[in-house]
Amino acid sequence: MKITYYGHSALLVEGTGASIIIDPFLSGNPHSGIAPGDIRVDAVLLTHGHSDHLGDAVEIAKNNDCPIFAVYELAEYCRIKGAKVKHLNIGGGLTYSGFTVKYTPAFHSSSIQEGDYWIYLGQPAGILLNLDGKTLFHAGDTALFGDMRLIGERNAIDLAALPIGDMLTMGPDDALLAARWLRAAKVIPLHYNTFPGIEQDGVQFCDRLKQEGIDGYPLKAGESLEI
Repeated sequence: MKITYYGHSALLVEGTGASIIIDPFLSGNPHSGIAPGDIRVDAVLLTHGHSDHLGDAVEIAKNNDCPIFAVYELAEYCRIKGAKVKHLNIGGGLTYSGFTVKYTPAFHSSSIQEGDYWIYLGQPAGILLNLDGKTLFHAGDTALFGDMRLIGERNAIDLAALPIGDMLTMGPDDALLAARWLRAAKVIPLHYNTFPGIEQDGVQFCDRLKQEGIDGYPLKAGESLEI
């Protein structure tokens, strides 16, 4: 499994049988370094509906004639926008085209603004993705919560991607505890340094992980990790 980071919370995951992008906030992201039209994937996975995660999902899905996986209300929103979709919900899983996806809880919110109105887009989620015998846990946007222990107990997580920005999600202290509870072998920090208010030192966070016996990788946009 090869994981490439495209800034904020966007990850491209490539395996022998499939390529998947998670939370593809690219065109509005000053740090992505890639255009939506350059993405070639078999599926798009979304954790929730905020614009910095939904991003270019519909465009990418249409360009690649592939489905968007999302919690039911968000999937319906994407379907109305013209994309193929796979409807999931918290605790549900699906095997598709050589990979398996399962949605976990996340403590956050999920909506998008259109004009003067906010549209509710279902519950936010984390994603367990199994591909080529490896398991990636993308936590989405979330606070620290106790059932991360359960997620770690029930799944052999090879890589966890965790938000560290604080203010809108976990900060570094809570993300460090989350990494312990998840029993993750490796961690990528997400959701930091994109906007004012979520500035963090990813290198320092990964140094703290190392002290806990966990390998941390503060990837820059366009950099990859193979597990």
